[in-house]
Amino acid sequence: MSSCRVQRLGISMVRIFNHYLHRRTLLQVFFDLGLIIVAVFAVVLSQGEGAGQVIPFAASQGLSLAGCMFVINSATGFYQHVHNRSVTESCARGLLALLVALPLAYGIFSFLPTSADNRDLMTFAAMASVAAVLVHRVYAAHSVSQSQTKTKILIFGSGEAAKTVGHTLRAADPHAQIVGYFAGPNEVEPAVPRSQLIEAQGSLTETALRLGVDEIVVALSERRGGSMPLRQLLDCKLYGVRVVDIATYFEKTLAQIKISHVNAGWLIFGDGFNQGVIRTAVKRSFDLVFSALILLLAAPIMLVTAVMVALESRGPIFYRQERVGLNGEVFKVIKFRSMRTDAEKDGKPRWASVNDDRVTRVGRFIRRVRIDELPQLINVLKGEMSLVGPRPERQYFVDELVAQVPYFAVRHSVKPGVTGWAQVRYEYGSTVEDSVEKLQYDLYYVKNHTLFLDLLIMLETVAVVLTGKGAR
Repeated sequence: MSSCRVQRLGISMVRIFNHYLHRRTLLQVFFDLGLIIVAVFAVVLSQGEGAGQVIPFAASQGLSLAGCMFVINSATGFYQHVHNRSVTESCARGLLALLVALPLAYGIFSFLPTSADNRDLMTFAAMASVAAVLVHRVYAAHSVSQSQTKTKILIFGSGEAAKTVGHTLRAADPHAQIVGYFAGPNEVEPAVPRSQLIEAQGSLTETALRLGVDEIVVALSERRGGSMPLRQLLDCKLYGVRVVDIATYFEKTLAQIKISHVNAGWLIFGDGFNQGVIRTAVKRSFDLVFSALILLLAAPIMLVTAVMVALESRGPIFYRQERVGLNGEVFKVIKFRSMRTDAEKDGKPRWASVNDDRVTRVGRFIRRVRIDELPQLINVLKGEMSLVGPRPERQYFVDELVAQVPYFAVRHSVKPGVTGWAQVRYEYGSTVEDSVEKLQYDLYYVKNHTLFLDLLIMLETVAVVLTGKGAR
């Protein structure tokens, strides 16, 4: 993995290891970790003369608890940029996190080498700080105070592309403020409401400075014949206004690459798509260590699952099926059998559908909690798959999608994964349109994948498993 690079994008986004994160998300993480550490050290320092002996142990325990809380909050989805979650759902997630975090805090601090009274006091402080973090997480998820600092964005364009950008921005980040649409020189009939058009009072640069714009998104419907005022856009950038094209905008805002707004040149000459030797070696080491560890921890669950599959219906416990992997090579993926043995008796491949009658009762449960995927860890150990990557598809569907969807074959430039960016961001799809949506997330992963992004995906996978999101 490359060295740590942190790049600020406008006001609301920060790029860390090629992945775009909202600035508020980072502030939330730092607040949570800081609250726990401050609470622990406040109790330690209140002990007076004996504090010096306890500080090293308290520091290690406090950092361990803070790290565990980061994992718990990530796994329960509290750091995800979601705006349509109800208060009830947030409270349920907070309660679930609390049931895990409180015993964890008690266990971590109950072994401090200090007197019983001081140990009890520090344990109480740790548990109280954990509860405070989770209460604040629920509050922050629905607090209107987050919207006080808004990013002012001007959309350069007034056609369908600009309309799409505005709609996407409002859905993805309601704390961003669209100051309006500035029509391009060759745009005659706007697709956006005329009330949202900025009346031309000077050049684009003068307008952006007058309105105090933080960012300009270039979303012109027509870019030929002098439509792009390059000098004015350059002046905006020199004055400190960030200028992004529509493809980069979707990449950083939605964490996907919209194939309707990119071309081969953007993919070729832009950054990303690094498949270096070091990255490959690090990813392979990560796969070996964590897949072996997960297999060891999940062995009892896999054993019970194998017995349940065998008892419910006749047929093999495991299901092996040909899938397309790295560089288009075919391999056999291993899963627990979740369908009847005659699921494709007509010989024609079919995508799974909602309430698919081919799925057994046991199969429906293990698919919901993703237990059926656990045997794929064997594919990971064999080097056919990775823990994180685009999901492998069957050759029949690959041939169909390559012919219909641009850039679909790009996803085969990395190993397929047990979980992936598309899986944690988009529910199961069974149409070509769904495959296009998932491909846009897969392209983002292939372009920007790092160990940091892999860890984030694994944490979000836990949240997906807990909620049963997208299972069929």
